[in-house]
Amino acid sequence: MIRLTFTLGAALLGSVLAGGAGPAPVATQAATFSNPVLDENFPDPAILKVGGTYHAYSTNSANANVPHVTSRNLVQWERIGDAMPVLPGWARGGRTWAPEVAQIGQGFVLYFTAQDDDSGRQCIGAAAATSPAGPFFDSSDKPLVCQLGEGGSIDASPFQDKDGQRYLLWKNDGNCCNQATNIYIQPLSSDGLRLTGKASALIQNFQLWEGNVIEAPTLHYAGGVYYLLYSAGPYDSDLYAVGYATAPSVTGPYKKAPENPILVSKGDVAGPGHQTVITDGAGRTWLAYHAWTAGLTSDAAGGYRSLRLDPVTFAGGKVKVAGPTLTPQRAPTP
Repeated sequence: MIRLTFTLGAALLGSVLAGGAGPAPVATQAATFSNPVLDENFPDPAILKVGGTYHAYSTNSANANVPHVTSRNLVQWERIGDAMPVLPGWARGGRTWAPEVAQIGQGFVLYFTAQDDDSGRQCIGAAAATSPAGPFFDSSDKPLVCQLGEGGSIDASPFQDKDGQRYLLWKNDGNCCNQATNIYIQPLSSDGLRLTGKASALIQNFQLWEGNVIEAPTLHYAGGVYYLLYSAGPYDSDLYAVGYATAPSVTGPYKKAPENPILVSKGDVAGPGHQTVITDGAGRTWLAYHAWTAGLTSDAAGGYRSLRLDPVTFAGGKVKVAGPTLTPQRAPTP
């Protein structure tokens, strides 16, 4: 059972305890909450709000290619199932990573990483569905992005610019084979299923804290500035962290922030990263991310990456994250 990690009114708490499993509860504003908001394995989270429901997706676990959970308030989550129960013909099972979903018109597109059967490299695919719950289906006979000469491609992240143009960001998987890692961006077709134009490299790993990898791009626009958040360092350690770069236009040039990294291990929270930005019902921005418990930074050690949530602000070319936290804080507005 998913652990409830927030403060509720007595009436709602009684309803949850009496009802057990079932549909997501009516959106109710909790006074406070404490991290983690989902205290189970949910690595590489992405969150999409559709109507009054938040849909979250993660790297494969719990016997699902794309685990899918929902919430009405960002702090109480219910496991729904597998958003993509059948992989495309080009993909092998067991390595379906970092899914993200975009709503395009009345439909939805899931961008995911999977192991390419022909090359053995991790590559990116796109699958479509009429519901954010899926089932998503990719009928392609080859991946959408697969930079074999650069180690493969992972961590796809969609972005829609202020003019309506859609883009896809990702990283080449160069750290698999002693190559540099870059964050790329390329325009998408209006249906989100095809790449158009040319790919542009935005940033590369060269700072000491980044080690041999930058990954997990998240692009956010606010106040005339493009904020490119990313994670870096070995994911299975307390060195994993989040940084950002800024630019005046969507394709750059991007400049890394001198204060990087901005979200690092602290106390019992280890290796925070693979972030995503979500806005609540009051317009407050939040950073959702996964993290280990200190001393348990691998599956072999009995650790798992739980889902965390902390406020984030974007102003004047600066990103500020109030985390990682474990103590009670003001809850999001549904």
